[in-house]
Amino acid sequence: MNTSLRPLPGSGSTPQDAGEDRGTPAARAATIDRLQRELPARLGPGEELLATVPVDLDAHLRYSAGLLGLTSRRLLAWTDETGGWREWAWRDGLSLHRSDHAGVGCIELAGPGERLARWRYTLEHDGAALRLVDRFQAGPEPGAGGAQPVEAATCPRCHLPIPPGEYDCPACSGEEQEKPPSTWTLLRLWRFARPYRGRLLAGFLLTLASTAATLVPPYLTMPLIDDVLIPFQQGVPIDVDLVRMYLGGLLAAALLAWGLGWARTWLLAVVSERIGADLRTATYEHLLGLSLEYFGGKRTGDLMARIGSETDRICLFLSLHLLDFATDVLMIVMTAAILFSIDPGLALATLLPLPFIVWMIHLVRDRLRHGFEKVDRIWGEVTNVLADTIPGIRVVKAFAQEKREAARFREANRHNLTVNDRVNRVWSMFSPTVGLLTEIGLLLVWAFGIWQVANQNVTVGVLTAFLAYIGRFYTRLDSMSRIVSFTQKAAAGAKRIFDILDHVSSVPDAANPVRVGRLEGGIRMRSVGFRYGNRAVIRNLDLDIAPGEMVGLVGHSGSGKSTMVNLLCRFYDVADGSISVDGHDIRSLAVADYRRNIGLVLQEPFLFFGTIAENIAYGRPEATRAEIVAAARAAHAHDFILRLPHGYDSLVGERGQALSGGERQRISIARALLIDPRILILDEATSSVDTETEKEIQKALDNLVRGRTTIAIAHRLSTLRKADRLVVMDRGQVVEVGGHDELMAREGAYFRLYQAQARNVDTEDGWAGAQTEGAGVIAAAATAGAVRTAES
Repeated sequence: MNTSLRPLPGSGSTPQDAGEDRGTPAARAATIDRLQRELPARLGPGEELLATVPVDLDAHLRYSAGLLGLTSRRLLAWTDETGGWREWAWRDGLSLHRSDHAGVGCIELAGPGERLARWRYTLEHDGAALRLVDRFQAGPEPGAGGAQPVEAATCPRCHLPIPPGEYDCPACSGEEQEKPPSTWTLLRLWRFARPYRGRLLAGFLLTLASTAATLVPPYLTMPLIDDVLIPFQQGVPIDVDLVRMYLGGLLAAALLAWGLGWARTWLLAVVSERIGADLRTATYEHLLGLSLEYFGGKRTGDLMARIGSETDRICLFLSLHLLDFATDVLMIVMTAAILFSIDPGLALATLLPLPFIVWMIHLVRDRLRHGFEKVDRIWGEVTNVLADTIPGIRVVKAFAQEKREAARFREANRHNLTVNDRVNRVWSMFSPTVGLLTEIGLLLVWAFGIWQVANQNVTVGVLTAFLAYIGRFYTRLDSMSRIVSFTQKAAAGAKRIFDILDHVSSVPDAANPVRVGRLEGGIRMRSVGFRYGNRAVIRNLDLDIAPGEMVGLVGHSGSGKSTMVNLLCRFYDVADGSISVDGHDIRSLAVADYRRNIGLVLQEPFLFFGTIAENIAYGRPEATRAEIVAAARAAHAHDFILRLPHGYDSLVGERGQALSGGERQRISIARALLIDPRILILDEATSSVDTETEKEIQKALDNLVRGRTTIAIAHRLSTLRKADRLVVMDRGQVVEVGGHDELMAREGAYFRLYQAQARNVDTEDGWAGAQTEGAGVIAAAATAGAVRTAES
């Protein structure tokens, strides 16, 4: 198909390209600016430039530099990956599709039945992308180069028309496109098997030798019958030495086959276990490197099942079933060769059912593959129920929902049973049919063999050997047919594993990250914007925070406070604008280096199963016991820790269930103190504790915030009494900044919030200046001379 794609004259890399370092935002901006100046010079007579959009991500979601331009005649593109300009003439059948997900925008160019190109960009350029796609869908200008109007856009994935005014395909938007697993997916496991290729070769040679050894006994039965037993029936005395030789050969062959088989099985089992362990480790490490966006769309039980049961299934396939398959193939090939060397006619009769069995395997393979992949996903639903219920067992019992959760598990288990029954229905018909064909083949051999013996074309010993080989042949053939089930299960499991390994983080490290040590903590946010899908959460946010300053964030639920903190921690990347720390755009910093400078204390502290000392030292595992104790003292946790049976070596239980909420919070504060962060984030650190506990936590927080840049999110204003400034947020924007007295004097948004909380009313309508509601209010109480607020 002619896609009208060709390099443009002079499209190679320019000298400027070779010298630019695109690992920095400034260099990427300079490259895009140069391309925008260069593009108009490439237009032909009468050609008009209609729209452009910067393309600042490559195929691996690393920061890059490029430009997409639309003219009245064609679409032009320059990216770092191509190193030159490409063009597509504006013609019938082309469609341009735009989508965005988790902070990454994508433009796809599609022709009839195929995708021609794809470009990715940060949502900072989404407005330009929307304009370019809209202009493309409107069609070329009348008379522009004689081009015909472009047809309505179609989805390049499902090829359905996209409704006018829509940017995403309704059928595909937000869905994970499930592709059926392919058996060829198993070949991708070679990446993990390559380090053990020497052992695998040794295992193959042992398999070859052990298979050959198992084929010796039937061959020795021919002379044993023809030269010993039949002559004895005819009155010839038995030659004892000959019998000893044949029996000794049979014993030696059996011992040799046993020894080689044991060595082969042990060696390949060791290798497969190591491949499985490497696969689990690689998957888990890759999973830890993915952004929070990925985990937001996944269930814990499903991810656990993939890393656990799926890798176990692959390991079992490699260590047992693949070994059996290789043995079966060698056995069939070597047996067929021996049979043809003995008697070609009998050999042909033996192989007669083979084409029918191969046809049946091909027939059911796809149905089994789809079925097993669905079984895996349904099993994930079962484990999801367990992953939800067991950690939340206290809530289940508190609300007496045991029967409800049991019903959920019963329903998930019933669904799993139904899907398995469908697969077993196919498999139950396949396996007996293969067995029937092998029995028919055996009858054919008997019939043809008896006819051959009757015509004195073969001896009884030859027929006996043939039947012995036939037994091995058909046993292996039946075993090979059964391997289809295990292969498809392993292929389905491998696909689910590689679905994780193929996923690219939406918060990528820069190609050439700036390495930073200890930061000062000066924060600058300029025109920051962020979206969850198509919903804008942060808009045009500007804020400066000086090093060592404590800033309190206030605002009703949904105003964007937590989202702003997530952007600062770089759990997500901004869609518009930039966030800089000490003058460095945080997207240009190495993620791990940057986050070592951040301490986080959450509303619901998470403790790992282990000792108190291990939880405090989580951010610094190498910390000494003296440093751990010092951090606990500063967090006002030392006294209650010493009251525990084993002190710092006491187990906290699953998720810290052995401790109270206030004790868990102070442990989390000690954990943050130990890493000595330059930027501290407090997210509702005292919202769920009693008054006395809050006083203890407040003392710990006073030690924690000293000398650090601190951002505190709170609905309780008592936790912000020492903040240098208060930042009031509403609908994703900063509406007021100042001290408590200053903001109260303005009688603006903060004043209305404060007054509404003091009156124990819901504040959400107060932000809009409208009347407040009394329903659904959490009562506020005055403590320590300050008004304690409640979240609306």
